[in-house]
Amino acid sequence: MKFFSKKLFLEIDNSSLIVFRIFFGFLLTAETWGAILTGWVKNNFITPKVFFPFIGFEWLHPLPGNGMYYYFIVMGILGLMVMVGYYYRISLFFFTLLWTSQYLMQKTAYNNHYYFLILICSLMLFLPANAYCSLDSKKNKRLRSYTMPQWCSVLLIFQAAILYFYATLAKIYPDWLDGTFTRLLYSDKTDFPIIGKYFTEKWFYLPVAYLGILFDGLVIPLLLWKKTRTFALLANLIFHLSNSFILQVGIFPYLALSFVIFVYPPLTIKKIFFRKRPWVSNENYSSYKPRYFYYLFGVYFLIQLFLPLRHYFIKGDVFWTEEGHRLSWRMMLRQKSGNTHYKVIDKSTKETIPFNLYDLLTDKQVYKANCYPDYIWQTAQYIKHEFYKKGIIVDIYADSFISVNGHPFHRFIDPDVNLAEADWNYFFHNNWILLYNNYME
Repeated sequence: MKFFSKKLFLEIDNSSLIVFRIFFGFLLTAETWGAILTGWVKNNFITPKVFFPFIGFEWLHPLPGNGMYYYFIVMGILGLMVMVGYYYRISLFFFTLLWTSQYLMQKTAYNNHYYFLILICSLMLFLPANAYCSLDSKKNKRLRSYTMPQWCSVLLIFQAAILYFYATLAKIYPDWLDGTFTRLLYSDKTDFPIIGKYFTEKWFYLPVAYLGILFDGLVIPLLLWKKTRTFALLANLIFHLSNSFILQVGIFPYLALSFVIFVYPPLTIKKIFFRKRPWVSNENYSSYKPRYFYYLFGVYFLIQLFLPLRHYFIKGDVFWTEEGHRLSWRMMLRQKSGNTHYKVIDKSTKETIPFNLYDLLTDKQVYKANCYPDYIWQTAQYIKHEFYKKGIIVDIYADSFISVNGHPFHRFIDPDVNLAEADWNYFFHNNWILLYNNYME
């Protein structure tokens, strides 16, 4: 343990962290301003009449009118400030706060890399990423440094390793191993130039499934081992760039690629990016070893290691119930289709009241409200509230059938449970979600 601690506090050249900060800040700006330009902000914050926040964060509301456009413009400016290292920690703190808030206030467009951004932003707040090549270090000479403790690199590599490890584990299930899901995933991309016509061929989608498992499981170890590093870098480029161009998954491929910089020797990074800067040998150890390091990051990574496992402690199959799916690196694993009829009954007259979901929800929200249990429960609460505003107390029942990855449809929600009065269980199984021994049959 003492040896490990000593290694963590070895002072190394900080070129990798500085370059990462610059690229990271650029990606923050690209993500936020790109969200405006692509219509993502409009579709998720401007057009909807109601929103689906993470349950428990209903008190977070989007800004009215065009306010969310300005919200994302501000985040883009903060990203630029991070990139140039101007009031670095203040800028990153407010970006993290704003990004986390918008993430929690709507989940209709949930994506794992949105969560990953929160984690990396949170870690970067503790790292001296503005010690060089920044406006902060130019203004304050005492801030300038050519070194950093080695733990700065270790934290970021370990965070990436957790993501890849659990992404590998999640893929080991029947629909991935027999190519069912990769066939479904690529079947929507057959118009891709030249190679798209082969996407639904078994010789294509089945090897892709196993290459995905091998890549996620081996990429970090192969990058860390000098003899396989070049091969791993090439695999990284092919894997992430193909995902970017074919699957169009935003900035995540480029963010994932940027972590490669931490596995190369500091001298290599310095020679590429900062040729004129003095070289610092790896012989000094930091005398400052903050107590918070072990407690804060120890607790943080324990949480990171446990969260992706929590679905094993919840009754039912996570692919069916969705309970324990989020925050668990379960990326691109299943497709769902379904139909849910919401039966609204006047509590006093016992009469059924007609209700059209499209009067309340967008097309994408309706899809979610047909297939996913938390959306179904929240939709029931919204319907309840709509009638309450009219002075009508209602009971709401859901007649719901869903299919996972094209398998047979099964009834999903107990039709005898009044969802208007049902509670949401944050940590364990909601008993109004029906279970099956094998939903694939």
